[in-house]
Amino acid sequence: MTGLDNFVATHDWVWPVCEILHFFGMALLLGSVGLVDIRMLGIAKGVPIKSLERFVPLGVIGILINVTTGFIFVAGNPVGGPQEYLTNLAFLIKMTLIAIAGLNVLAFYVFGIARAADATAPDGDAPTSAKVVAAVSLLLWFSVILFGRFIMYNDTLLYALGL
Repeated sequence: MTGLDNFVATHDWVWPVCEILHFFGMALLLGSVGLVDIRMLGIAKGVPIKSLERFVPLGVIGILINVTTGFIFVAGNPVGGPQEYLTNLAFLIKMTLIAIAGLNVLAFYVFGIARAADATAPDGDAPTSAKVVAAVSLLLWFSVILFGRFIMYNDTLLYALGL
């Protein structure tokens, strides 16, 4: 063991602190982005979508926390090293879902869907394209959480999938 894995192995507090921060990061992400998503889906009419977008930077902070702690989990794994994660089906699915979520948010801003959603009246319905992006976003982030939980139970996941 050298480097980060040695640090994690010799400091018992690192892993649980990273777990807590990872949870807080996901709460920030889902709490802020999810708020915008559910408004675009028609919940909390009366609240302008544009006013909720001020919370999106909290989601960015959340994803940065999760990228940092996630890197520590993978690179600093004192038991099986990075290979334990990089060969874990649940982890690979989780990373794929995160990449798709990134493409989803990119499409939201690049294709003008965000501008159209922001123009929605406080009591109005968001455009269908915004609703699709919001529904996909929520599905992806809840799936990221699900498969993140499955990382510890990779053998159970493989069994359930018949692999």
